Amino acid sequence: MEKAKHIVVITGSPRRSGNSFAMTRAFTDACEAKGHSVTRFDAAFMNVRGCMACEHCYEKGDQACIFNDDFNTIARAVETADLVVLACPVYWYSFPAQIKAVLDKFFSFYMRGKRSDIMKSKKCALLSCLEETDMEIGNESVRTPYLRATELLGWNSIGEVIVPGVYEAGAIKSTDGEERAARLAELI
Repeated sequence: MEKAKHIVVITGSPRRSGNSFAMTRAFTDACEAKGHSVTRFDAAFMNVRGCMACEHCYEKGDQACIFNDDFNTIARAVETADLVVLACPVYWYSFPAQIKAVLDKFFSFYMRGKRSDIMKSKKCALLSCLEETDMEIGNESVRTPYLRATELLGWNSIGEVIVPGVYEAGAIKSTDGEERAARLAELI
């Protein structure tokens, strides 16, 4: 049997009964069924300020951000994770603000990476859904920024599941989105 992995999932939806939460649940259930441990952070219900671009990352020991908010808790989990998964809907052709604050503070990992290889070669994945039916919008809105940011960090994407054409809570049930999210666990 393969070694169990520690997976950190960061969600960005404020809708607990929304479509990206359903995809997240399918993925985490599949991971746990394989014996992996999952730590989940729902960014929409946490206190994470936006990045202040002060570049004082990690100046307080193991605290990623000098401004002490919930990002520092997320950062500690990300540092020890084997896989980091971002899960969110597309809002206004981009990442929702709730997860964008977390993503902007990933800059601290980049700053730390200049001094240490601790964050390099981490694995990552993306789960997302959007109302638009044009898949290119999903690629432009979340996939491309996700791939560019993770490439800058030296992380390796194991895959992305982006489901177009869903908006109303539960609409994901009429797609293969949950099944594809669960199958992503097979790539770990």
